[in-house]
Amino acid sequence: MPSRVPALIDALVAAATADSGLAGVRIADGPEVTEDAALEWLIIGFDGDPDGDFEAARTVGGWSDLSTGREEAFEITIAAIVSRGDTDVRAARVRVYEIAARLEALLRADPSVGLPSLECGIEATRLQPDQTDKGIQARLLLTVAGRAFI
Repeated sequence: MPSRVPALIDALVAAATADSGLAGVRIADGPEVTEDAALEWLIIGFDGDPDGDFEAARTVGGWSDLSTGREEAFEITIAAIVSRGDTDVRAARVRVYEIAARLEALLRADPSVGLPSLECGIEATRLQPDQTDKGIQARLLLTVAGRAFI
C-alpha cells in the first residue's frame, strides 16, 4: 500500500538532525535500543513510553479524483523529552517546549519538509511531567498532521 508516511518520517528526522538549534538534543528515528544517556530527546515516530502502544503514525486515505489519484491524511507521533537530575518542574517544562518550538519553526519554514504534494504542521500537543527517582522528566507529545497526495 503506498503511503507518504515513511518518506515524511525520514524527512523529519533529517530536518531535525540538521537543525543547529537542536544541537545537544538526541534525535531518534522511532524507538531505539541504545545505551545513550542523553537528557534531551526528540523522537520521531514514537511517544517515548516504553510501556506504551508504540504507534508511530496514523493515516486515512481516499480518492482525490476518478482516476488513480489518492489523498492521504496523516498523523505522526513525536516525543520531546527532557530529563533532569533535580525536581525543577518549571525548568523541564520550559526546555521541552523550547525543543518543540524548534520543530515548529522547521515546519513553518517548510510545511512540505521538502516533499512534493505534502503539507504538515503541529496539530496537537500533550504535556506529561513525571517525578522519577532520577528527577523530573517532562515529555511533550506532538502530533504532526497534514495531507499528501500519492
